[in-house]
Amino acid sequence: MKQFDALPVFNEKQQAIDDAVNQTRRALASLTDGWKDSASERGVYLPVGNQEWTAGFWTGELNLAYTLSGDPLFLDAVRRQIPSFLDRIVRRVDVDHHDMGFLYSPSCVAFFQETGDEMACQAALLAADNLVSRFQEKGQFIQAWGPMGQPENYRLIVDCLMNLPLLFWAYAQTGKARYQDVAARHLHTALSCVLRPDDSTYHTFYFDTMTGKPLYGRTAQGNRDDSAWARGQAWAVYGSAVAYRHMKDPLALDVFHRALAFFLNHLPASIIPYWDFDFSDGSGQPRDSSALAITICGMQEMAGQEPDGSLARELSQTSDRLLRILWKECAVTGVSVSNGQLLHGTYAKKSPWNTVTDRGVDECTSWGDYFYMEALRRSQGGWISCW
Repeated sequence: MKQFDALPVFNEKQQAIDDAVNQTRRALASLTDGWKDSASERGVYLPVGNQEWTAGFWTGELNLAYTLSGDPLFLDAVRRQIPSFLDRIVRRVDVDHHDMGFLYSPSCVAFFQETGDEMACQAALLAADNLVSRFQEKGQFIQAWGPMGQPENYRLIVDCLMNLPLLFWAYAQTGKARYQDVAARHLHTALSCVLRPDDSTYHTFYFDTMTGKPLYGRTAQGNRDDSAWARGQAWAVYGSAVAYRHMKDPLALDVFHRALAFFLNHLPASIIPYWDFDFSDGSGQPRDSSALAITICGMQEMAGQEPDGSLARELSQTSDRLLRILWKECAVTGVSVSNGQLLHGTYAKKSPWNTVTDRGVDECTSWGDYFYMEALRRSQGGWISCW
């Protein structure tokens, strides 16, 4: 991390926080009774229903705006949205996947921590139950997508490391060991599989349906099976950091440092990563600012957990410098530009080897907005994590 020592210190942090809170306040005018879509279109989020795996990030942004400003307007807006999260899990609307943490941690868990709201707690516990129900004993992992047990869907994905905190929280609330047991077993399986010898990460990893034997890694959103999808690498950094806080597993600490070193060592001169680490300056490919926001949050998290004091300080100082770059290069400072927070994100970019179509390319993304706001809040200190 010494290569970043020459970057300026983030002396403009309060300005960045004020701008971000004001941006959320302006966006709220059209999004009080709706949610940001997964990504903006030409810089603009139109209100959508509580849908896809991303709805929790707008509600989470509102929670963060409250903790950053103390303005009850934001807390009231969250309160209006919580019933939709309970309704969604009760009626099982688009919940046949593992993304319960993304949906319910920044929204319901955060609101429960702030207010003690019982509806938010109930919704989050039901979401945790749903996540546990996707655990595959053969292979010891939480199945990411699709009908349970289908060979074509018998896999985990690196993103799920950020869904596990919902299970750790549910265990702390209820004392039911099943939550922690499933989280710990999935964690061990994932950390043993997703990291390659060069410290890049697989996006998805398949298992044998009959024996549970680990088979091979593939990508769905990266440039190719053997490349390092930037956001997947970021999920590994942040997910392993949070796992270390909950489990104090030495494997999680090792994975964090290795995944982070790969991420930082492959950044372009501008610091803002391209959507896949196959690409760098001169490639003409789009960037993904959200990957840097996620990684900064992971560094901030581990700065509070790292047993080596000097390394903890280095993580804190470097993350602060990187956050300043993210603010300078990507932060939205006025609704005339966008009603989002963080420019230059990429939801999905088509390549000859992946399974996606172009979506949200060079746009704001709802999770990029959220993790940028979380990084600003973390930088103040004293934040109670919802993860």
